[in-house]
Amino acid sequence: MDDEGGFASDWEGLVRHAREEASELVLLPEMPFHGWFAASPKFDRGVWNEAVVAHQKWMKRLVELSPAAVMGTRPINRGNRRFNEGFVWTEGRGARGVHVKSYLPDEKGYYEASWYHRGDRRFSVFGAPGCRVGMMICSDLWSMSNARAYGKKGAHLIAVPYAAPKSSIERWMAGGKVAAVISGAFCVASNRAGERDGVRFGGSGWVIGPDAKVLGLTSREEPFVTVDIDLREAEAAKKTYPRDALRPD
Repeated sequence: MDDEGGFASDWEGLVRHAREEASELVLLPEMPFHGWFAASPKFDRGVWNEAVVAHQKWMKRLVELSPAAVMGTRPINRGNRRFNEGFVWTEGRGARGVHVKSYLPDEKGYYEASWYHRGDRRFSVFGAPGCRVGMMICSDLWSMSNARAYGKKGAHLIAVPYAAPKSSIERWMAGGKVAAVISGAFCVASNRAGERDGVRFGGSGWVIGPDAKVLGLTSREEPFVTVDIDLREAEAAKKTYPRDALRPD
């Protein structure tokens, strides 16, 4: 939400798209319901708490996307510690935490390690309607051993909510392709768009098949995309190269 006026219009467009396409699963970008506070190197508790409250309020509006399940991330407090938590929302259960971002940058535009704590580096598969999902939040994507582990745990899908600049989109897509291939799973990503304090986000999301074929790609001209996938492709892929060659000895 780096442009509140634009975000309101984009949200209406997403709701309309999900209904028209009868989408079953919607992936949102990294911490989408507040401006990108991590552009500043200085932690501000007031700003952090504003972001937490904003995401809490928006959890109540995810019903607008139902009956689709919705995934994304949110800032949360756990005692005296702060985290970037991945969640899945369903109409019957509401929002529940499924992963905590574990690999945090601390550099210009992305001072995340200065704002919240690292997760426990647990990468667990969770259930979404009809499929098994593993989540890798932004920088988590580069821990490819965890992508491989997701495949071994039977994940059909790896969800990647992220926030990355336009200049690095090609590199991120390359990472998504590798994650898909070594896991034998579909890789789905959603990036922030717009600009905040000099950080210009790329806004490119994707759907990549288990053998690295790009099945769908978002852009400024096409900000939302829905792709029909066959989960049996992910199950079959795990029995073929290079996945079969990566079995433990």
